[in-house]
Amino acid sequence: MSALLSGSPLVGRVAVVSGASSGMGAATAERLAELGATVVVLARRKDKLEDVVKNIEAAGGTALALSVDVTDRAAIQTAAHQVADRFGKADLVFNNAGVQLISGIEELKVDDWQRQIDLNITGLMNVIAAFLPHLTESAAQGKPTDLINTSSIAATRILEKFSIYSGTKAYISHLTRLLRVELGPKMVRVATIEPGMVDTELPDHVTDPDASKLMADLIHDIDCLQSADIAETVAFMAAVPRHVNLTEITIMPTAQAI
Repeated sequence: MSALLSGSPLVGRVAVVSGASSGMGAATAERLAELGATVVVLARRKDKLEDVVKNIEAAGGTALALSVDVTDRAAIQTAAHQVADRFGKADLVFNNAGVQLISGIEELKVDDWQRQIDLNITGLMNVIAAFLPHLTESAAQGKPTDLINTSSIAATRILEKFSIYSGTKAYISHLTRLLRVELGPKMVRVATIEPGMVDTELPDHVTDPDASKLMADLIHDIDCLQSADIAETVAFMAAVPRHVNLTEITIMPTAQAI
């Protein structure tokens, strides 16, 4: 995707990006910074986070890396305090950490089930719990304020062997709709993005041969989404006027049929 935005529409914003060590998270953090936001990147892989910060700083932006596991509630709460102490309250949270582990239900890969629930659901909720006070306070001060959660087209598509992953993403999509009921009247914009096939490292987590073939074939056969496409979409969602909430964005490669 060519850059749609120009200038510094996000100047003065304090953005937090989870799952920011690679792929969509890293690309989005760098794009938000390029458009003027101060960015805090969260993930477990400290070395990868530091690379993202170096890229942002080399382009003239401001960023901070906090190595943290989003499944650790206390650690995320500490990170939220560090953000407030350093930059003030966050007013843009891209809640993006996740994992995709595909298997047939009868294989009973219960450890994989739990890992997806822990990261995709509990981790997402920990980030919300830690940064929601930031968002509501920022909104009360009249600032544009965004909570953007990463879901997937798997939230609505019926795909064999995707049951646990799809279930976690369906939770995220519906949770986001429900949060808008409470937070929209407080001028906190709540949204979800539901990407189709993105050429990132996420498919590398998949060990099931059928699912691996499905994804490999898509990457080979069609012009898949790139992380930059997601980054530009998130940036646009945050850059629209404060009274506009783009609530659910499904982003598909044009040629992807499933």
